[in-house]
Amino acid sequence: MSYDFAPLFRSAIGFDRLAQVMDTAARTAASPSYPPYDIAKTGNDSYSLTMAIAGFGADDIELVVQDNTLVVSGRVSEPQNEGEILHRGIARRAFERRFALADHVEVTGAEMNNGLLRIAVRQIVPEALKPRRIPVQVGSSASNTAVQSEPALVQPDSFPAAAA
Repeated sequence: MSYDFAPLFRSAIGFDRLAQVMDTAARTAASPSYPPYDIAKTGNDSYSLTMAIAGFGADDIELVVQDNTLVVSGRVSEPQNEGEILHRGIARRAFERRFALADHVEVTGAEMNNGLLRIAVRQIVPEALKPRRIPVQVGSSASNTAVQSEPALVQPDSFPAAAA
């Protein structure tokens, strides 16, 4: 399944990342489901990603954030001498999971406890993008900012004399 984003790009600017995210999501829909994970919203601007990674230690896990993508990968450590294995039900295979991050989202930490890897993620809205109140001026200063229909001619003699 593919989508044609050409109509969007003809009338919008800066949405090229949307096509990339949609394409990545379509490709990862067929990816394996190992290891299982949960994503929870823990606050207005915070999230928690929890992955079940039984059999892995903290040294076996690597977290990398690059190009608005969180990559969680695990490599299998050297097997311990556990004797003769009669049944292997704990999957200890290497994995790599990718999660697309929205703009202004950062990974703030990660911890492992009881075979669960918890990754804290927070959305940070820059000051420039936060809503801001614009004061409304009353009086003559507002008329100075109004656009004039005809440009005013400035005479060279009307400039203040330079201080000597």
